[in-house]
Amino acid sequence: MNTRVLGRTGWKVSEISFGAWAIGGAWGDVSDSESLAALEKAVDCGVNFIDTADVYGMGRSERLVAQLKRSRKEQIVVATKAGRRLPAQTADGYNRQNLTGFVEDSLRNLSTDCLDLLQLHCPPTDVYYRPEVFGELDRLVEAGKIRYYGVSVERVEEALKAIEYPNLQTVQIIFNCFRQRPAELFFAEAARKRVGILTRVPLASGLLTGKMTRESSFAADDHRHFNRHGEAFDVGETFSGVDFETGLEAVEELRRLVPPGASLAQFALRWILMFDAVTCAIPGAKRPDQAEQNCRAADLASLSKETMAAVKAVYDAKIRGQAHQRW
Repeated sequence: MNTRVLGRTGWKVSEISFGAWAIGGAWGDVSDSESLAALEKAVDCGVNFIDTADVYGMGRSERLVAQLKRSRKEQIVVATKAGRRLPAQTADGYNRQNLTGFVEDSLRNLSTDCLDLLQLHCPPTDVYYRPEVFGELDRLVEAGKIRYYGVSVERVEEALKAIEYPNLQTVQIIFNCFRQRPAELFFAEAARKRVGILTRVPLASGLLTGKMTRESSFAADDHRHFNRHGEAFDVGETFSGVDFETGLEAVEELRRLVPPGASLAQFALRWILMFDAVTCAIPGAKRPDQAEQNCRAADLASLSKETMAAVKAVYDAKIRGQAHQRW
């Protein structure tokens, strides 16, 4: 597994990492034993960076990650997120009392006395215009509760605003073959300021695995069922905001570009790693075989300029009009 330096932290993290949303909830049935097996397999394959959040199963995901760490000798960096547990998403909710409470809860769930990386979890846009919020994060660093902090954003504009804060170390953003806008301006600015980039939803909620069809169905508690139109949270989190039928059409175009011996999912992850500004992709996995297959994407050869241009052509023809300016 190759590693890349995470911003200014000095940490060398696996370029294919592990996103722990699915093992917490909102992705249909998942068992703790199989989730732990998936985590174990990821570490066996060289993963040393795990991204979770307090709201994933209301602590379930964090507790599973803590259980994993107790069983392993490897140095594993854990990033968690806070803010989505607020009963209402308002900028005023991101205050000292709430942030401190969220951190203390995550410390307990993760069985640690200091969080490696705390990220604000897709807060309202107004939060990025409140220096006092980031001052509270600085205070938590000074208190020894967190080592570093970053943000998880919905929109490029939020990412560009966030990196104005000098102590912000990372930005987590949706970036994949169906969401290409971050590469236009944000990546260069983040690289200039040595801010780490964590790319989430790298497989567009499974669309980019190539395993879905028009007949695919999802459990009632799976966000791909209940958030198709943004009913529960930003629609961009589900299938990257792309209409399901349109996404399936684009997948068929991309499938023709996959090199022999690779899966579409591995191709899509390798495409992300072609961008030097990216620190890592964080695909999720509910089973050990999924974790292993994700990790193998790091072994694929670099994609040619012609292939990269072909992916962009599919995006321009099928996706750009739906998604580009929205996020």
